[in-house]
Amino acid sequence: MIIGVPKEIKISENRVGMTEAGVKQLVKEGHTVYVEKDAGVGSGISNQQYEQVGGKILDTKAEVYKKAEMIVKVKEPLADEYELLKENLILYTYLHLAAEPKLTKVLAEKKVKAIAYETIQKPDGSLPLLTPMSEVAGRMATQIGAFYLQKDHGGKGILLGGVTGVKPGKVTIIGGGVVGTNAAKMAVGLGADVTILDVNLSRLEYLDDVFQGRVQTLFSNAQNIEQSVIESDLLVGGVLITGQKAPTLVSKQMISAMSKGSVVVDVAVDQGGCIETCRPTSHQHPTYEVDGVIHYCVPNMPGVAPRTSTYALTNTTLRYASMLAAMGVEDAIAKDKALFLGLNVYNGYVCYEPVARDLGMEYRPYKV
Repeated sequence: MIIGVPKEIKISENRVGMTEAGVKQLVKEGHTVYVEKDAGVGSGISNQQYEQVGGKILDTKAEVYKKAEMIVKVKEPLADEYELLKENLILYTYLHLAAEPKLTKVLAEKKVKAIAYETIQKPDGSLPLLTPMSEVAGRMATQIGAFYLQKDHGGKGILLGGVTGVKPGKVTIIGGGVVGTNAAKMAVGLGADVTILDVNLSRLEYLDDVFQGRVQTLFSNAQNIEQSVIESDLLVGGVLITGQKAPTLVSKQMISAMSKGSVVVDVAVDQGGCIETCRPTSHQHPTYEVDGVIHYCVPNMPGVAPRTSTYALTNTTLRYASMLAAMGVEDAIAKDKALFLGLNVYNGYVCYEPVARDLGMEYRPYKV
């Protein structure tokens, strides 16, 4: 198969869809891989490194899309890339379509075979292609929160870990999944007072066990959320419902009741956000304030830690890329149930029910 790896164009998105090691493996398996010039530079991968392992460099994005039967990316296509999409093109990337009605319609109209990293789901419920980026984003959420809590960055001037004789900062994390667990690891490491809320009691038991009592776990209900949010210095939103818009769990009223100079980081913003006052920002203009509370809501947080993120991502995406390239979409999803759940758009229709429901579009399931 002919595989294309274009350069990402989202603001401050320095990741690339495939490392040189991934390209080498696909070439070894008999495929042709075209990489857009300088696509890997932001992740520290040169054009020469791709060429040394058998990749072919093309000068423009249009050339890559024209030649490719499958496009491997990191983020969803933006408006400038819509015209490059074509019928039967396999698009393999993070899509987050529940928050992207226009893109979803374009993918359907162009009859693209769209496979979303974030909905590939194993029988145990795990999301193998979302996990590495959730690890990065969760860890970054605490780092970023600590940064903006500094007075010189607009915060209330709190050191999350406190010092001898002074209380540590309070961190509330909504969602005890991969994002929440990694945010908590960083916050506990800094010495903060950490609370994690989740609706899954077995998950809370697990977190109690692994953190050995160093975090407080609370069942996620309206009262516990409200009390925890109001007391927080740093609030991290890490709620995920696979393929769906994130539920709004924190109201504007709760945010307004937080003390001025507190910080909110909503990692769920690429799925619509779980905090009412959150709206997508960018790495160029990452924050804004609501009633004196600093909001950081960048959808592609790992884009500024590209070296770590790109290699972690290819570690998980390559297996399925290899299957798709060898067998095509239809045979690959018939063979692998986890990959089957990644198919979001096929033959002009949305075939992933949560996306169709959230966007009010016709759902037409793919029949194996």
